[in-house]
Amino acid sequence: MLTSHPQIKVYYTGSDEFTPEYASELASGADLLANIIESVMLMPGERVLIPTGVCLDIPVGYEAQVRSRSGLAWKFGIVCLNSPGTIDADFRGEIQVILANMSQENFLISPGMRIAQLVFAPVVQVCFVSQNSLSSSHRGDNGFGSTGI
Repeated sequence: MLTSHPQIKVYYTGSDEFTPEYASELASGADLLANIIESVMLMPGERVLIPTGVCLDIPVGYEAQVRSRSGLAWKFGIVCLNSPGTIDADFRGEIQVILANMSQENFLISPGMRIAQLVFAPVVQVCFVSQNSLSSSHRGDNGFGSTGI
């Protein structure tokens, strides 16, 4: 059983039937549901913004991350475009999920469908210090597969 349960204040734009829920006892992500009145057809290659009806008061020192659901991604090619999407502690608006259809098939998003996961994480802000050069490392400025694929 997880020992840390920070309280998150929630405001619902409609009813609370779209409350984020953890699907299992040790799940790290709470499911976000599509707060839509009518189903939405997502065509191949298309993207859509789906409301969740959820607004959060995230404590200072935390962020929420919106992530794709692995089942939707694997079985249907439905992903969150900017995953993880960051929700800052000072944002008070409704969480909306950018879904994209990466498959060749139409996909129907139904009211109340579990469309994404919401994961909370601690935040560290750093101080940026300007330098004339950086310390050397074995890797240097090599990136984009330079350590192997």
